Amino acid sequence: SPPPQRKSKITASRKLLLKSLMLAKAKEEWDQEILDKQAEKERYLAERIAPLNTSGLSLTELQELCRELHKKVEIVDEERYDIEAKCNHNMREIKDLKIKVLDLRGKFKRPPLRRVRVSADAMLRALLGSKHKVSMDLRANLKSVKKEDTEKVR
Repeated sequence: SPPPQRKSKITASRKLLLKSLMLAKAKEEWDQEILDKQAEKERYLAERIAPLNTSGLSLTELQELCRELHKKVEIVDEERYDIEAKCNHNMREIKDLKIKVLDLRGKFKRPPLRRVRVSADAMLRALLGSKHKVSMDLRANLKSVKKEDTEKVR
């Protein structure tokens, strides 16, 4: 029989109220974070980019300004491309390293190995392949020892 259910110390309605309060607080913090990021972006751009003043410029001066802006855009695009390539390279490296870590950790189950009786001939044939010609009778090379010889040694 299953163990008796423990009575929860908090009521379902209280749990729901706390959950909704937590969600409301999280939403509030999320919105504030978005506003902070937007303000930071605007501050950074205002710091980096001087206001563009085109009033009172002749046609040639406007064309020169456009050329300068184009050059700046090209430089920024090159930097962005380089950074993107570096980032992609790092992401690939991280992915490869994660795979290596999983391999090293041995996440994959190893199958249980069974004992297999193999004769010396079969083992040599498996190791040496077709090179193994000589039959290896291990007992044939043993010296025969008489019982009296062993008693003399003792």
